[in-house]
Amino acid sequence: MLANSAETLPPGHFLFEPYLYDIHSPGNDSFGSRTYILYGLINRLSIGVIPVFGYNRTGDGRSSSSIGFGDLTLQAQYRLTEFQPDSWMPTTAIMLQETLPTGRYDQLGSRPSDGLGAGAYTTTLALNSQMYFWMPNGRILRERFNLSGSFSRTANVEGVSVYGTDTDFRGTARPGTSFYADLAFEYSLTQRWVLALDLTYSYDSNTRVNGVNVSPSSNGLPYVQNVTFNSGASEAYGVAPAIEYNWTPNIGVLLGTRIIFGGHNTVGTVTPAVALNVVY
Repeated sequence: MLANSAETLPPGHFLFEPYLYDIHSPGNDSFGSRTYILYGLINRLSIGVIPVFGYNRTGDGRSSSSIGFGDLTLQAQYRLTEFQPDSWMPTTAIMLQETLPTGRYDQLGSRPSDGLGAGAYTTTLALNSQMYFWMPNGRILRERFNLSGSFSRTANVEGVSVYGTDTDFRGTARPGTSFYADLAFEYSLTQRWVLALDLTYSYDSNTRVNGVNVSPSSNGLPYVQNVTFNSGASEAYGVAPAIEYNWTPNIGVLLGTRIIFGGHNTVGTVTPAVALNVVY
């Protein structure tokens, strides 16, 4: 459900895979959609875009004013090796993503829940791998192991933002680097039914916010207060069981749930999701 494939599309072929999900935590729900639109540009190379939409419902404040557009991700993946049944070498690929700060993240006023972006350009570099194993009963077990790191630039921040700043704030935020690992398995029950399981680990280093709060004072001059705070590093472990049904070799649907266990400086979440997979 979560691990990117190490395969690339044949030249001229498209993949369209929209996900609908609800990131649920105590008192809050973040409803969203994330759609992979990929195209086989040349042999071994696929490119694409990943648009995100969202809506936040909060139990202790105002929910989002409407469905909003999140940050847009551009993706390119180049396949390095291809699995062969008589070889130990898996399919491997290098994936490069650039996330553009298209979602709202600051100047949120009385609705912090309208924040759906990070305000910073983020580069992600990943190594994706995929291997096949034939089980004693003749069925196939597919294993994926992906590693990625993300690096963000500085975001200019004004007012209420996703970084916890208030109305009078003016300054910057520098999201920390992050690391992500995913070990996934898919087992073919039949030609149409597949069981899947992802095991994930994520680590996010400290995000630092620097700036000033500028507010009026009794003498008419602005009152300036320096502001600096840190989010602290965080890590989390997750599991995502899923089941997939394929109507045809080109069309399938997936149902699953991602469970993030509350690790260091992390709130536990449960995320049911449904996805449609179309290749043509």
